[in-house]
Amino acid sequence: MAVYSFSVIFLCLLTFTQLLLLHSLSATSSSASPYLYPTTLFDNYEKMLSTFRIYIYTPQKPFTFSAPPLSLFHNSLVNSPFITQNPNEAHLFYIPFPPDFSTRSRARLVKDLRISHPYWNRTLGADHFFVAPAGIDSSSDRNAVELKKNSVQISLFPTISGDFIPHKDITLPPFNPSPLALLRQGPANTTASFLGFMIWDGKIESNLVNEMKGDPEFRIEAEPSNRVDLVKSSKFCLFLYGVEMTWMVEAVAFGCVPVVLVDRPTQDFPLTDVLRWSDLALLVGTRGGVKRLKEVLHGVSDDQYQQMKELGVAASRHLVWNSEPQPYDAFHMVIYQLWLRRHTIRYSRREWV
Repeated sequence: MAVYSFSVIFLCLLTFTQLLLLHSLSATSSSASPYLYPTTLFDNYEKMLSTFRIYIYTPQKPFTFSAPPLSLFHNSLVNSPFITQNPNEAHLFYIPFPPDFSTRSRARLVKDLRISHPYWNRTLGADHFFVAPAGIDSSSDRNAVELKKNSVQISLFPTISGDFIPHKDITLPPFNPSPLALLRQGPANTTASFLGFMIWDGKIESNLVNEMKGDPEFRIEAEPSNRVDLVKSSKFCLFLYGVEMTWMVEAVAFGCVPVVLVDRPTQDFPLTDVLRWSDLALLVGTRGGVKRLKEVLHGVSDDQYQQMKELGVAASRHLVWNSEPQPYDAFHMVIYQLWLRRHTIRYSRREWV
């Protein structure tokens, strides 16, 4: 009863703010939109707030996450009105375990859930989710296999290829280190001074980055003290996939169109069920060198660039983590992706014989 009362109070307090945000977000979706499904997103979001319930299993022992997105998500969830103490009314079940849990420990945990609770066996874990910073790899143990293949995995972005299953898994938006007040200033109105800006610490050798260092149209820095100024004064912000992507939120918030340099298909972008990343960012291979990269960037028309910039700014509000969750922020949009997965697939036992 206490949880229910808190949920009602929480929803009432947020109603006015949500209406204001809903008006501004709907205005964005009336023409060009950063959303995959703008006509249903907002109605579904409201239904999620009032109906979605998650049951948390008691962890074997207390633990913490060191990575800010993981810590913010876990703590926000534990203290949210989405939590129910009645597992029979839960849509999904959260299995909390430490980030350094071994494969054997995970398998033993699932075995304990199978024996001690009736909920895992109903779907073989398809209505369960867990948090693992880098994702989990394959295993021959049946319990670990079910966790890997059936349950929803929440991990950091980017996640190693093979440890992320696109149709069910989720990555968290990077934690952006800039103060919220700074991000809310929006994009700069100045003319871009550089074609592309990249933060590069040199830890991983890259021929493309070495070429860009010698090109005056690019600005490559290791630890820039004036990062925000460089982001605001650059037309594109460049990211080598998997290397220092935490400031991508800054890029889109300040109107610097992100360019991800990667030579394989990527399906682990944050909020892929919500945002239309193909309209917000560019993916460019590294094998063509700086010549090919410049051809792609210069090939973006002024109208296309302006639209990508505006859509990125509109989308950035959903990528921001708050110490106290706010409507439509990163926490709530991750919860929304979980809500979309509440209709589970019930696997047949004979598949595992």
